[in-house]
Amino acid sequence: MNGETRRPLTVRVAGWSAAHPWRAIIGWFLLVALCLGVGAAVGTHGASTEDYRVGEAGRAEAMAAAGDLQRRPVEYVTVRARSGPLDEAAARAVVKDLIARMTALPEVAHVDPPVRSLDGSVLRVDVTMKGEELDARKHVDALLDQTSQVQKEYPNLVVEETGSPSISKGVDKQRGDDLALSEAITLPITLVTLLLVFGSVVMAGVPLLLALSSIAAAMGLGMMVSHIVPDAGVGNNVILLIGMAVGVDYTLFYLKREREERARAGGRLSPEAVVEIAAATSGHAVVVSGLAVIISTATLYLAGDIVFASLATGTIVVVLVAVVSSLTVLPALLVKIGRRAARRRRPVAPKRARTSRVWSALLRPASTHPAITLCLSVLVMVALALPALGMQLRVLNKDSHSREIPALQVYDRQTAAFPELLVQHQVVVRSEPGQAAEVARALRDLAQRAQADPLFAKHAKARESADGRVSVLELSTPFRLSSPKARESLDRLRDDYLPATVSRLPGVEAAVTGDVARDADYLANQDAKLPLVVGFLLLATFVMSVVMFRSLVLGLVGIALNLLSAAGAFGLLVVFFQHGLASVLFGFDPSATSAIGSRVPLFLFVILFGLSMDYQVFVVSRIREAVMRGVPTRQAVVDGIGTSAGVVTSAAIVMVTVFAAFVFLHLAEMKQIGFSLATAVLLDAFVIRVLILPSAMTLLGRAVWWPFHPAPHGVPAPGGVTTRV
Repeated sequence: MNGETRRPLTVRVAGWSAAHPWRAIIGWFLLVALCLGVGAAVGTHGASTEDYRVGEAGRAEAMAAAGDLQRRPVEYVTVRARSGPLDEAAARAVVKDLIARMTALPEVAHVDPPVRSLDGSVLRVDVTMKGEELDARKHVDALLDQTSQVQKEYPNLVVEETGSPSISKGVDKQRGDDLALSEAITLPITLVTLLLVFGSVVMAGVPLLLALSSIAAAMGLGMMVSHIVPDAGVGNNVILLIGMAVGVDYTLFYLKREREERARAGGRLSPEAVVEIAAATSGHAVVVSGLAVIISTATLYLAGDIVFASLATGTIVVVLVAVVSSLTVLPALLVKIGRRAARRRRPVAPKRARTSRVWSALLRPASTHPAITLCLSVLVMVALALPALGMQLRVLNKDSHSREIPALQVYDRQTAAFPELLVQHQVVVRSEPGQAAEVARALRDLAQRAQADPLFAKHAKARESADGRVSVLELSTPFRLSSPKARESLDRLRDDYLPATVSRLPGVEAAVTGDVARDADYLANQDAKLPLVVGFLLLATFVMSVVMFRSLVLGLVGIALNLLSAAGAFGLLVVFFQHGLASVLFGFDPSATSAIGSRVPLFLFVILFGLSMDYQVFVVSRIREAVMRGVPTRQAVVDGIGTSAGVVTSAAIVMVTVFAAFVFLHLAEMKQIGFSLATAVLLDAFVIRVLILPSAMTLLGRAVWWPFHPAPHGVPAPGGVTTRV
């Protein structure tokens, strides 16, 4: 077997790229353009209503759809006086004009007669749109335009519109504005951080360039992949969030090693040779880290949820692209920069990477008093994690969205006048055609029981399919969607009224859906899948660690450290968001801080395990290199962590900057995700890797490598030749 085939794949790829830099650079940017072009051509395939169905609510919606009685998208237009009593004549004219305009629109299925509020001050017109709920946001502009025209013609009255389609459109617009804001925050801060790390505009621009190009390529690929795994509307958010962090992170690992090896060689090695050494070490670590994130994130598919699947797909795509860019175009860029630097500089004496005085001081407790340092550090992390035991999860919905969205401001005014619109339950019944009369009587009985209950409003509306097989009863609750009373009304309906009425009929299938039922069933489904996802994640992390480091002990240590990091972040998340400290310190809307988003913990748990492996792989790889050179494990821990501390710190600062920017976005889930990721990275970089990991490895000594202690030998040099260091 020749030397070329013995060289690792990362070295062979980097070698080709270094030998043909312009081909690699041009090829990369052509690939980015191709991904964007094809992605734009095929477009994004969004998730459909069926993709979100889970539990009893999903079963009820499927039954209703079979009878063509599924919930339709509805826009509500209200008419009220600017001040004083409502002008009846003017109001009737507005309603007549509005109904005529809406009925003429091709997007509208039908318009209901006006409804008056209990105090008589507001009129409401319900406009039912064609198509599915999720598609209506694309066509709601036509309705909003007509409402705006009516408002212009009747300036003395207030004519305004809201509904799920217009609210969804407002949320989408805010999400897009937030993406632009996060870019405006993270790009300059990341550039300044990289300038401080490298002291060169050119070198600082390389990580930023590759991160942005990787994000662009990933967004194009994400559009293509959405035709296999539908996008739930969060794909680009997660691509930007994770892509900026790992894109800069991976490039930084590679760049710092290249500069270290260049300084070590003192100008005696060519730029191509230096790049190959970096590819054999940090390039390998980048591949392993990326693989760890991808495998960890893939466990989200086990949750059987379209949003988690969309989050996983976005993360996997952007991490994969970031790894490819680090292995292909980055070596080419470094060779071009290295050649330019070689022409300007004279040869210098070789330099070894050394631990700075600051990091020597920070690492001293772990090396001199490992037992005390380990115990105190773990106690601190456990104390930070304790509040997580009281974590309360909630599906974030209309109640938690930013009130800067105009449609939500109208929604609040409208539900104050018509509280029955706050929550609506749909009881769906499927039976044989001959049972239609029995079902109708049972539903009337159910409606009477509910209307006599203070948990329900005096509103009931029944519908029946053309073949008489499916019936739907709509009941209202005058409480906010996320309130305990709304959930209590659902439990009363499912546990008491339904079994006592409709469910008693033989051969009849009944189920309840609605916004409250969807949220409750979603949480129940997530709780049921949680052990499966976490179990596979822990197993995958353990196996990856054992395979990477050939040590069962390090596999167990890695899991323990990742659990500590995630638990500490969760504890701080509860303190800041569930207990409201974020509202006090940052002025966040209390609606975004009263509970933790239902998807946040599981997504964070998976992502944090993957990102924690970045530092674990990079740091432990340096320690292992030292051991393989014959350095005792105790000293190798100090040397490995000390020489990698600078790049880990730089990478952590960049990651924290990127994640922290999401705290100041509007969407509550993005605030919580950004905060938790930023907090976890800080804890991981400055507590786990500086105090706990070195303390544990120092105490374990040679046992940390059990059962395969690495035998001392050389490190790979360019061309596949092994040399001793």
